[in-house]
Amino acid sequence: MPVSLLWAVDVYGRVYSLSTGGQQWEQCRDAVLEFKRVTAVQQCCWGIACDHHIYLNVHSSDVPIRYQEETFENQRWNPMDNFSDRLLPSDRWQWSNITGLEHQPLESFLLPSTNWEWEGDWYIDENFGGEPTEKEGWTYAIDFPATYTKDKKWNSCVRRRRWIRYRRYKATDTWAKIPSEGHSGPLPDPFNDISCGGWEISEEPRGRLSLWAVSLQGKVWFRRGISSYNPRGSGWIGMIGEMVMINVGLNDQVRSHDLTLSSAYSTNYNFLVWLSPHVSCPVQVWGISCEDRAVYFRQGVTSSELSGKAWKAVNVPRDGDIRSHSSASSSSLHSAGCFFSGEVRAQSVMSEDSDTENGPQRAVLEGATTAVTAGPSIPEEEASLREADAKSPAPALVLSPSLSGGPGDSQWSNVDLEEAQTHLAVGPAGVRGDAADTCSLSSVATYTLCQEEPYGADEHPLWAWVSGGGCGVDCHSQLNWFNSTTALTSSVQSMSLSISLAQTAAWRKQIFEQLSQRSKREMDNFKHYEQAIEQSVWVKKGTMQWWRDWKPHKWVDVRFALEQFSGPEGNQDGILFLYYNFNEEKKYLHAFINEVTILVPVLNDSKHTFAIYTAERTKQRWPIRLAAATELEMHDWLALLSVSCCDSRGIQGPPSKQALWSVTCKGDIFVCEPSPSLEACPNPTPCDQMFWHQVGGHLRLVECNSLGVVWGVGYDHTVWVYTGGYGGGFLQGLASSTDNIYTQTDVKCVYIYENQRWNPVTGYTNRGLPTDRYMWSDATGLQECTKANTKPPSPHWTWVADWAIDYGISGGTDREGWQYAADFPTSYHGHKTLKDFVRRRRWARKCKLTTTGPWQEVPPIPLSDVTIIPCGAQSIVEPIPLWAISNKGDVLCRLGVTLLTPAGTSWLHVGTDQPFKSISIGGANQVWAIARDGSAFYRGSVSAQSPAGDCWYHIPSPVRQKLQQVSVGRTSVYTVDQHGNLWFRQGLTPSYPQGSSWEHISNNVRKVSVGPLDQVWIIADKVQGSHSLSCGTVCHRLGVQPMEPKGQSWDYGIGVRPLTLPLTLTHQPASETPMTFNGKVFLCCM
Repeated sequence: MPVSLLWAVDVYGRVYSLSTGGQQWEQCRDAVLEFKRVTAVQQCCWGIACDHHIYLNVHSSDVPIRYQEETFENQRWNPMDNFSDRLLPSDRWQWSNITGLEHQPLESFLLPSTNWEWEGDWYIDENFGGEPTEKEGWTYAIDFPATYTKDKKWNSCVRRRRWIRYRRYKATDTWAKIPSEGHSGPLPDPFNDISCGGWEISEEPRGRLSLWAVSLQGKVWFRRGISSYNPRGSGWIGMIGEMVMINVGLNDQVRSHDLTLSSAYSTNYNFLVWLSPHVSCPVQVWGISCEDRAVYFRQGVTSSELSGKAWKAVNVPRDGDIRSHSSASSSSLHSAGCFFSGEVRAQSVMSEDSDTENGPQRAVLEGATTAVTAGPSIPEEEASLREADAKSPAPALVLSPSLSGGPGDSQWSNVDLEEAQTHLAVGPAGVRGDAADTCSLSSVATYTLCQEEPYGADEHPLWAWVSGGGCGVDCHSQLNWFNSTTALTSSVQSMSLSISLAQTAAWRKQIFEQLSQRSKREMDNFKHYEQAIEQSVWVKKGTMQWWRDWKPHKWVDVRFALEQFSGPEGNQDGILFLYYNFNEEKKYLHAFINEVTILVPVLNDSKHTFAIYTAERTKQRWPIRLAAATELEMHDWLALLSVSCCDSRGIQGPPSKQALWSVTCKGDIFVCEPSPSLEACPNPTPCDQMFWHQVGGHLRLVECNSLGVVWGVGYDHTVWVYTGGYGGGFLQGLASSTDNIYTQTDVKCVYIYENQRWNPVTGYTNRGLPTDRYMWSDATGLQECTKANTKPPSPHWTWVADWAIDYGISGGTDREGWQYAADFPTSYHGHKTLKDFVRRRRWARKCKLTTTGPWQEVPPIPLSDVTIIPCGAQSIVEPIPLWAISNKGDVLCRLGVTLLTPAGTSWLHVGTDQPFKSISIGGANQVWAIARDGSAFYRGSVSAQSPAGDCWYHIPSPVRQKLQQVSVGRTSVYTVDQHGNLWFRQGLTPSYPQGSSWEHISNNVRKVSVGPLDQVWIIADKVQGSHSLSCGTVCHRLGVQPMEPKGQSWDYGIGVRPLTLPLTLTHQPASETPMTFNGKVFLCCM
């Protein structure tokens, strides 16, 4: 679960945040003004201060908010001046945007506000489509506009080059004032309510937010242009209607209310919470009790039970509770007094572009705050009515017509705030009146302000507003917010402080000596006895289905038995038996446990299947495929077989530092303990004899090195670090460690395609030709996939969202998400032409998986690729170089990674001119990377003293090829292009580490990994076996020597036929002599 924040405002107008990874409320001490309310998302928080202006607090991150400004310099050739800025009257501007329609000279680019700063000066982009241009960056064409090339030709009459400059947002972790200005100038009245959401609107690009606000006169305003690159937005747009409050959901749900109603979760005057059936799940519901002013979390809110099950109070201290009261500042008293007396102090430490006008404002505190980001205001004219209602017993609840709405409105269901809470039980009328009074303005103003601190030592904060829009808490979250452990912790600490360190050391030494003497005494008494050896045999039987080896292939019922025995020397081994009938004759298959190389769960919509590989069946590309009756039975057999296979090979406990790590495309994680002869010459261990066993967890890729540091990245780009445990998932009991196992979640998208063909009568329609693909299909078009029949990848996954159009597909789309082409299948583009007779669009739906494994999350930046130096650190405190690429394409360097702190401490951003997609670090801190346009780059001057290096060197790609992935060894560099070709970089020397040229090695390659001694491993497709071709085969390069770094041939290892699914592998080298090992990332099929 990524670390996120819960925001709240107390009755004194102070803003606090509570991290899901923390144990106390942290006060925002940079806020000079008191705040009325806040609304938060994961990356920022918006708030309304007591001056009724809106302020923005953007959370700081190791990856800065950068925006690239660009302009194009255009020139035309003439016989007198050659290329010059003297253009024709019909030409574009000399300085323009990419279309040439807007005039954009360099001096016209200004910073949007003082919250931004320039990173550097303007410079020329010398990269064009992944290829380096000439030194001045010019690209040539026949005329404007046309297709540009980097080479000048005889008919090149015009040219242009791109100038780039980056600006950086600097106002992070501080409250920056948002100007109250619209199209025609300042807004007529200040703001009263605010709500932020819309980060999952399907039609909007990633990172776009929606901010809505309501003014004091009921005018609704929308803040346009808010995105991850422009967190402040660009201006206010007035909307039609008059409202009191507004609430925005995570997608395109906006709810506004003209009188007393709130959002999907709302409160009425009796402070009961009501629920609308339109709540989108998953959702977190937070509330503030009207009796004790504590923050509560609604547990059990699911798509099937929207009203939840129970309220749980958030019981954690404030940061001020830990400090002594004597060191508290008296300024908090003055600010609180000003807030409730209606005075506003002058602004002094706000953002530089804050407005200067100030005036007396009346503070309005909210009542019981409800759903994620909104809570109802209490209008001043209703205060007397509220007080009168509070003094009299509450009548039976009656839903008025104003609350019930019309026939088409959603019906509301009651959610009781006082359930199963004896301390909140309804008392006499007088008590109930006092409780209600605490929520009115008059009663709030009666809080004692003459103390040095607003709260006593044992008092919890009195909250007025809460916002959970940026807080990710689900049923699998491991939080200690709801446990009242403060008193217990303090008592334990006081008890531990009473015992000195010397007493503790003496006590430990005494116990150790007593245990040693006891052990020696017991061993000496039995020395003359012969050592007992247990020899036993046990058998486990069951019934399964087997996918038989011969044609016609089909599932047949079989009896399955595992016979395990221990030998005279204590070693364990076993045999698998599979009994079946063929032509009314009883037959059987068998496999020795010590010959099994891997046990793989296989995705299947209708059966719970797994595959058993041996060395012989790996060569055939045909495993033993079995199907259990239930998922639990399959997991029991997999756990038992895995333990038996490990016992037969003497493998116990967590993986060693030299282990090879792998991940299937299903997300299962496997580990292989390499033998010393893996890299032996001339007879290395064959790849098909390597044994792989499963480790709990779920990852998309994994990376490790010879020191035991292992990192992984999930499908949702969440980063995980290995904790040193083993097991997890279905591996329980003896197959799993009891510590260092944590809950792990992952989210991925399932894609289907909607296909249409054009005809002259109806235009584009879902009526295709008889030879066409299915109108709803997968990416290949060979399998029909509709919204109704498409299921999650396996029963472990559950849907967490509805189907939505995916606009992020490669090649671009139009406004409705369509891509066009001349026919199926061919290359698609995002605009329609006269020759386009077919079109398609991609639909996506998110699903979520929850499992366990020896992995801990590394917040907060999501990554798409990661690389660790193969070896290098000689001590536990020496830093280990680690580089990564964020999901946005930023290059990052991790600081503080050591054997003691494998997760590191912080990220260092490394500037680039464009987004990257692959990175690798090898011997001597060589860092190579691949940009998203397929071009290669080398990072210069990377060292222990300068971990981020100084500059990028552009490396030309192979001719007419775009690179996909790179891997660096000690002295060699390999890359894979988009067509599956493997390339080797020639001419690498210490004095010229960029090399000279590319040499083609092989094809049908998915991924490549190079070890610290230049060992080469790949994942290959279309490997021939005796039964079929395999996809995703692990292959080892033989004959790699210092004088022949390219090697000679391939040794084929584990891999499967195309019916099953791909695997991800990390490789470790081995040899006859002890050496270091390294892990690299692969992708192969299982």
